[in-house]
Amino acid sequence: MRIDSRSITLASTFTALYVVINVLQMISVGNPTVYGPIQLRIADCLIALVALFGWPAVGGVTIGCLLTNSYYFLGTQDVIFGPIANLIAASLILLLRKHQFVACIVGSVPIGLVVGGYLWLFFPPPEVLNGLPVVFAMMLSIWISSLIAVAGIGYSLLLTFRRPGIIGALRSKGLK
Repeated sequence: MRIDSRSITLASTFTALYVVINVLQMISVGNPTVYGPIQLRIADCLIALVALFGWPAVGGVTIGCLLTNSYYFLGTQDVIFGPIANLIAASLILLLRKHQFVACIVGSVPIGLVVGGYLWLFFPPPEVLNGLPVVFAMMLSIWISSLIAVAGIGYSLLLTFRRPGIIGALRSKGLK
């Protein structure tokens, strides 16, 4: 990977979009949808676009997550492991980009496992939730939310950006 001004600009754009979408979602819908036990981060749809935009987008969604988790400080675990989950998810999507829908599904798994694996510490529900130990219930909840954002909304965005008119315009501006 070559780091040039286009890569830095693209990474910065993804970082800014990730932060702005989270802030707008918090303002319009409320905090629990972004940082609660049942979170549906709309900004995670950007992770799917890594299949098209490459490594700069991986960096952008990772740094964007770091910035939003640092600003809306839930705890040290969230600041450290949230961005790691995004990094793993985005890297998997990039590696599996030839099979984009499968990549989006697989990419949502690390977010559910990693974020769900620690998020229950901040929102302690009863020991068992509908017969599942609380940590597994939280992982399942976050994975389903991530699946909606990444494989649902994100894959739809990916299909839109792959249209000949749009991809042609992006390539004419330097997209590889």
